[in-house]
Amino acid sequence: MARDAYEVLGVPRQATDDEIKRAYRQLARECHPDANPNDPHAVERFKEINAAYDALRDPERRRQYDMFGPDGAAAGNPFGPGGFGLNDLFDAFFTGDVFGGRTSAGGPVRGPDAETVMELTLQEVVTGARRTVEMRMPVECDTCGGSGGMPGTQPTKCTTCDGVGEVRQVRRSLLGQIMTAGQCPACSGLGTTIEHPCANCRGDGRVAGMRSIDVEVPAGIEDGQRLRLAGRGPAAPRGGTPGDLYVAVRVARSAAFERRGDDLWHRLPVSIVQAALGTQIEIQTLDGPRSLDVQSGTQPGARIRLQGLGVPSLRNGRRGDLMVEVDVQVPTNLTPEQAELLAQLAQLRGEDVNPPHDGLFSRIRSAFRS
Repeated sequence: MARDAYEVLGVPRQATDDEIKRAYRQLARECHPDANPNDPHAVERFKEINAAYDALRDPERRRQYDMFGPDGAAAGNPFGPGGFGLNDLFDAFFTGDVFGGRTSAGGPVRGPDAETVMELTLQEVVTGARRTVEMRMPVECDTCGGSGGMPGTQPTKCTTCDGVGEVRQVRRSLLGQIMTAGQCPACSGLGTTIEHPCANCRGDGRVAGMRSIDVEVPAGIEDGQRLRLAGRGPAAPRGGTPGDLYVAVRVARSAAFERRGDDLWHRLPVSIVQAALGTQIEIQTLDGPRSLDVQSGTQPGARIRLQGLGVPSLRNGRRGDLMVEVDVQVPTNLTPEQAELLAQLAQLRGEDVNPPHDGLFSRIRSAFRS
């Protein structure tokens, strides 16, 4: 699972566009492969930073990212290729101090993400749905309130990193002196240590438990898309920011309708007589019964459009149409009277057909007449 773009850039979810751009420039200077020739992971790290910025730089893509997460189908994959331009590269390396070091304070880490699957009916896709999911996940410890320490105690500043959460090193390279920072091994980047751990959670600040989470499913969602519920996933250690909950949507197959984009398709069986003479047929739609006018002379495969009875669009909320495809049914197992009538019709139209009742019934009738 791709890392959260805000986490990659080190900015809060409420960050402005300028704050996101500044964070990206600083990270791009620090993590460029040319500035880290001895780091085997520098290239992948640099690609991750570029992909995160590409997901958040445009307001519309950022809105889609906040709604569906890194793998949302409605906006495509925001971590896909093609998001980093040449202008951004020049902007990153020729603005500000190329050799500036990053400063960041230590603090609680972010919780992990979780994922669950929700199955919907096509009716729920059209109208939208509100569901409650029950999940077992790490939750905040009630005894210590998530701090990890015994009630009445406070964490102490880490003496190894002096509360920063990082340890830094300065080394020389072809580009000059490069400062690198890594997570403090003594406090795991938190900047504080617990001298008197909570007896209930043993200093972690969280315990296993059940959570009831309300999920609002927007109308028009497609099978396979994921909803991202920011901050509603598992609790983080020692009062950190909770992770995200991803809800993968599965839409049950409908026996009556097939979805094609925002349109619904329905096959309507009519008899050959109804297609020839025309008829009024009542069909059941997802919005209730509707009367359908089948014109005389309707051909097999003809399509009748019912506007506004399809699926709402995720982009603008407008509904697609219901396309009714006429399936003309050719009768089988005709009674003698029905076959005789069709033979008379063929004679009137000058059409060659096999004689009706050719077989045992015909022989019996001939013997009776003789």
